[in-house]
Amino acid sequence: MSQRLTIVLTAVAVIGALVILNMLTYVKDEKSHDFEVTPNRSTYHPGPTGTLALYDLLSESGRQVMRWRETTDKLLKQPGSTVSTFVIIGPTKIEFSKDDVKTLLQWVSQGGRLVLIDRGPERSLLPPSEHWRVSPVQMDYPTIDIDPADTKQMTEHVVALQPVQPSVLTRDIQAVIPSRFASRIRIDSVAHNNADEVDDAGSVSEPSQAPVVHIADQTGGLLVDYAYGGGTITLLTDPYIVANSGITLKDNLQLAINTIAPYQGLIAFDEYHQGRGVSENPIAGYFSGTPVLAFAAQLAALIIFLIWTRAIRFGRPLPLPHTDRRSTLEFVASMSEIQERARSYDLAIENIYSRIRRVLARYAGVDYNSPRSVIAARVAARSNVDQRQLEILMQQCENAINGESISWRQALDLVKRLREVEQTLGLGMRSRDMRQAAEKMASS
Repeated sequence: MSQRLTIVLTAVAVIGALVILNMLTYVKDEKSHDFEVTPNRSTYHPGPTGTLALYDLLSESGRQVMRWRETTDKLLKQPGSTVSTFVIIGPTKIEFSKDDVKTLLQWVSQGGRLVLIDRGPERSLLPPSEHWRVSPVQMDYPTIDIDPADTKQMTEHVVALQPVQPSVLTRDIQAVIPSRFASRIRIDSVAHNNADEVDDAGSVSEPSQAPVVHIADQTGGLLVDYAYGGGTITLLTDPYIVANSGITLKDNLQLAINTIAPYQGLIAFDEYHQGRGVSENPIAGYFSGTPVLAFAAQLAALIIFLIWTRAIRFGRPLPLPHTDRRSTLEFVASMSEIQERARSYDLAIENIYSRIRRVLARYAGVDYNSPRSVIAARVAARSNVDQRQLEILMQQCENAINGESISWRQALDLVKRLREVEQTLGLGMRSRDMRQAAEKMASS
């Protein structure tokens, strides 16, 4: 029991030491600073360039929102059957492949609604209409020294933009404040072709109606949408309006809601192309940057080490401890059982008394056949044994040997007293007998 307790306490101490060591060596990463030149538009990101505030607001206001973490081809299958609006806020960390564009536009043509919020979106995601082509033109570019959290830097010399016509996308909007880096949408006429046109992704695109401008100034449009097949594509050319740092300015929040959620239905924010695909282990991602993963790995290594080293001997082999099971009465008890069955207690006394008398005579320095009074007197003179009690014990033993009636209890008592005399005098008959037997075997 004590050995198991020691093992348990040792294991607890080791685990505690690992926890303390990981806590002491853990250095929390400093909060990364956002840059407008390399923004993070993910709905998971709480920084000034992120869109976590927009996502939480839509969710808490009762609208159906989700984070889409799979490829766009799943929109055409069961997972995407419930999605009515697909939102891409850029720039994205993962580029859209031709297959991504093809399946996404196919989903839109089947009745889906695509919302692009980017200053320079993927051109293949903006297929031309029947007579028109939509092209965003960027007026200014952010630099590394622009702080996206600084409203003054982001909106320097910016004039508020107003709706150019009443519509669902401009409902309850008086004016919005874009960033100074917002693009403007240019709508160019293209030659009419009765045949279906081929988009940049290499897929056949269906003809669509002319774009509708909802918010603009003299330099171009800020918010445009147009039909594509059975669905629609909406383009807002400034992510700052929906970002955490700019959503609170003027009517930017209302514009964000109108643009993304003007109708009922499930809204999916593209997180796959923001680098948040389902390929990442959610548990590992949750504990990423904490000492939990390191501690778990160390604990697993410790368990494997304990299992591997179980039953393996450390150091030289040690002999098993030898415990002498024999008591002073073991021989007497065994002999008593035999003599009890034969009712010959005198024989048992004779076997033991004769040996002890011989040793006592040798101890007293007299002959074996000397009177017991002489032996007792000499033994008492050399030790603290009482002469009278020793002489009485010897007489009782001799009387039993000569035929006096004796019970097994009396026989056991006599033998016990003889052994006590032996121990008191330190005669060591048993060890001497064993030594003599060993010497006899060696000589033979």
